[in-house]
Amino acid sequence: MWTVKQVSERTGVSIRTLHHYDAIGLLRPTQTTEAGYRLYDVQALERLQCILLFRELKFPLKEIKNILDSPSFDREQALEQQITLLCMQKERIEALLDLARGIQKIGVNTLDFSAFDTTKLDEYAQQAKATWGTTEAYREFEQKAEGRTRAQELATGGQLMDIFRQLGEVRQQAPDSPEAQALVAALRAFITEHYYTCTPEILRSLGEMYAAGGSMTENIDHAGGEGTASFACQAIAAYCRGL
Repeated sequence: MWTVKQVSERTGVSIRTLHHYDAIGLLRPTQTTEAGYRLYDVQALERLQCILLFRELKFPLKEIKNILDSPSFDREQALEQQITLLCMQKERIEALLDLARGIQKIGVNTLDFSAFDTTKLDEYAQQAKATWGTTEAYREFEQKAEGRTRAQELATGGQLMDIFRQLGEVRQQAPDSPEAQALVAALRAFITEHYYTCTPEILRSLGEMYAAGGSMTENIDHAGGEGTASFACQAIAAYCRGL
């Protein structure tokens, strides 16, 4: 058995919060001594662990209580669902990191739109607007995107990934080979046509982003094979040196 103080020290949950959980019936102590001390056993700590996972997923306390107190509650199934939701949360955070890196480097971001659910894009696009909506590149991006349907956005993203697929097919050649350089030129023209004017500075920064890791690198490597993102970065660097 552990006292409320020991549980607090072990879990990082404040004593005040544990008292509140008791008061609302979310986490009752296993036993209360004659002196009024709350004691918790292993089962209570397992319940607390489940509560904390649900809290990480932003579930309201009342909802958590209803879930845990349901006669049909299955701890293993709940854990499986929590893992799925946490993985989705992780993917969204990785996408946000890619967006933030794009903002940091060039003030605008181009993504493989087919790699993300468009509702997720909608969520963080609104958050990003205040930061990067004043750049010339973003204004151009917004103008070109205006009127495009989601199906068209997905199709455009697919065409962008097709260029990376072709880069993957020549990745065994030198980055400055005519074939690789022709594809970089096609990539630059595609970005300019569909997103924003791809200046040499922007193209160089995009190349660095492609190879920087995270979901963008994974998406490019998925399209063209392992190492495609790194090869694209090298080919873009060679292309920019020749401008």
